[in-house]
Amino acid sequence: MDPLEAIRDAQAARLVDEDGAEVELQLAPALATTEIDELAAEVGVPLSGELRTLLGSTAGIDGGPLETIDFTGRSLSVGAPETFPCGLPIAGDGFGNFWIVDLAPDHTETAPVFFLCHDPPVILYQSPDVGDFLHEAFRMLVPPHASAVDDVHEDRLFNVWRANPGTIDHSAALAGDEQLRTFAAELDDRFTFVDLRSSPVGMGFSWGRYGPRTELRRHGHERLFAYAPTEKRPGFLRRLVSSGREGRHLSAADPDQVTPRHRDRV
Repeated sequence: MDPLEAIRDAQAARLVDEDGAEVELQLAPALATTEIDELAAEVGVPLSGELRTLLGSTAGIDGGPLETIDFTGRSLSVGAPETFPCGLPIAGDGFGNFWIVDLAPDHTETAPVFFLCHDPPVILYQSPDVGDFLHEAFRMLVPPHASAVDDVHEDRLFNVWRANPGTIDHSAALAGDEQLRTFAAELDDRFTFVDLRSSPVGMGFSWGRYGPRTELRRHGHERLFAYAPTEKRPGFLRRLVSSGREGRHLSAADPDQVTPRHRDRV
C-alpha cells in the first residue's frame, strides 16, 4: 500500500484507542528535496522511492498508535550495524524497541520493515514496505483493534524467543541454495542460520540467544542471518601455564634461543 494513501485513509476514519478515546493524527512538516538528500547521505544509501515521497509530504506523525513515528529516524536512538547496516528506524514504542526500514545500496521503490526488540532480544519481519506498516499500525486505532503490528509487538516475539522456529544448522546451510551455501562457508559450525528472504509476518530470530555477547552475522544485504555463542578462548591461567610449558620446552631444546627472562628461570 502507498504510505500516503494509508495516512489519508486513517485521517478519514474515526480513530479511537482501546479505551474509546478519540485520536487525532498530527503530521509533521515535509522535508525539502535538499533535506531528503541530506538524510540519504546520513544513512549512507539511497532512500527507497516510497520514503522519499513520504518525506516530501511529512517527516513524521504525532498522536498516532505508536509512541514515536519519525520517518527521518533522527529522534530514534538505535544502532544495529551487524543486522541492519543501512537501517533507518521510523517508529518506536517508547520502551527501547523499534521498527526499522531495511534499506540497501541498490535504489528500490520499497524496502521491508523489521521489528527490533530488546526484551526478549529478537528481530522479527514486520511488513514488506512502509505503506503496509502504516496501514497495520493505524488498524490499532480502529475497532476491533486487530493489527499485524500489535500482533508482532505483543505476541510473535515471545513465540520466536521460546520456540526458536525455522533455524538451520551449519551442515544444513552448507547443503542449501547458492547464497546460503556461500554464507555458511564463511562461518564455522558454531553458527545457527535463519532465512528471512520469503518469511511470513512475525517470523524472525533471537539475536540475543546467547546473551549480550552473541555473535551476529548477515550475508551482505540478503535477508540471511546467523548467530552463535562467543568463541571460547583459554582462560588467563590456562594461557599462562601453556606459555610456561612452551618456554621450558624451548630452553631445553635450544638454549641459544632462550630469552634472558627464560634463562633466569632455568
